[in-house]
Amino acid sequence: MKDEKPLKQLIQDFACQLGELGVETLYYRLPSAAELAQMRKPPAVKTGTGKPKNEMIQKLAELEARVKPCTLCKLSKTRTQTVFGVGDPAADLVFVGEAPGYDEDQQGIPFVGKAGQLLTKIIEAMQLSREQVYICNVIKCRPPENRDPEPEEIATCIPYLEEQLSILQPKVICTLGRHSAHHLLKINTPITKLRGQWHEYKGIPVMPTFHPAYLLRNPSEKAAVWEDVQKIMKLLGIPIPKR
Repeated sequence: MKDEKPLKQLIQDFACQLGELGVETLYYRLPSAAELAQMRKPPAVKTGTGKPKNEMIQKLAELEARVKPCTLCKLSKTRTQTVFGVGDPAADLVFVGEAPGYDEDQQGIPFVGKAGQLLTKIIEAMQLSREQVYICNVIKCRPPENRDPEPEEIATCIPYLEEQLSILQPKVICTLGRHSAHHLLKINTPITKLRGQWHEYKGIPVMPTFHPAYLLRNPSEKAAVWEDVQKIMKLLGIPIPKR
């Protein structure tokens, strides 16, 4: 118990996370004894609900072993390494981004640069951790100078993502940015109209939202992303703080 943060510090940390997402005001009512008892229970997200986790880990490892030496498109000539995915294979929530950037290409882990740090804050504001979700991209290799992936590169690489998702079988997919939404959902609707609305991929609910990199350039849109992730929280049964 000595290592736990004081309640005041926890409240301040949570307030900072909401502030970074554009939430300016938060009204809070002191919980009753019954509500406190409920709050002390583990998070409502149910990971591993009947999923054969060991089998999933093995299948993902086999897929990653096929992705790692892939030379099917020209991105293999300029990458440092492939960036497969990270997180809990039995997670209920999967985030799908567009493509690795410089930091991801160097480390082999998705979303570890500035945009990844913001995604981590979003996940924590959802009362989750990166270890409780799964994070991957449509493209497994970094496009040079972080340019947009070309159609043939996406067409070559997206079967890997589709196989990845067929193994993960999450309860919800959150697409980050227009490329992941367009190519996973097979539509060309602008992300400004797609975000905040439920869609479906092979029977799995999909919530498109803005890419964290876009939020770094347009911080005023953080409130919109907070609205989107609240809908995911509601679907997964995660308590939403009252504003």
